[in-house]
Amino acid sequence: MELVVRTASAEETRAAGEALAPLLQPGDAVVLCGDLGAGKTTLVQGVARGLGIGTTVTSPTFTLVKQYDGRLPLTHADVFRLRRVQDVIDLGLEESDGVVVVEWGDVVEDLFSGERLRIRLTTSPDDSRRVVVAATGGSWTGRWERLEQAFEPWTERP
Repeated sequence: MELVVRTASAEETRAAGEALAPLLQPGDAVVLCGDLGAGKTTLVQGVARGLGIGTTVTSPTFTLVKQYDGRLPLTHADVFRLRRVQDVIDLGLEESDGVVVVEWGDVVEDLFSGERLRIRLTTSPDDSRRVVVAATGGSWTGRWERLEQAFEPWTERP
């Protein structure tokens, strides 16, 4: 299952993250991929807003992991600086009882069970973001139609 959307601004990227938040359940893993400046942290800010988290969300680049309390606990990790898979395992991300969102997660996404969303963000010359959402695992099958509806305002048309 794959969905392609396009956001025209940082605030639209946050709004897309906020639209995703109501669909998230305890134990969900969201793996974010994309170059520096692609909007990964901006998307997480929207997810946090949608989870009712009032705290400012910033990239955990130097702290590696930040935790926030909301409708569901949010564990926000950045594994860019980690060089070994064991370093990621040592973070204990799979122990979260809420939602885990991992920036630069493409290199470690297989550490999460077969259940995850993979979101790839890329920038365009007009400063918009192309956002490709792919689901792996059966738990997203039942939520996929609702995900498509949530992202409807940004869905690319052929």
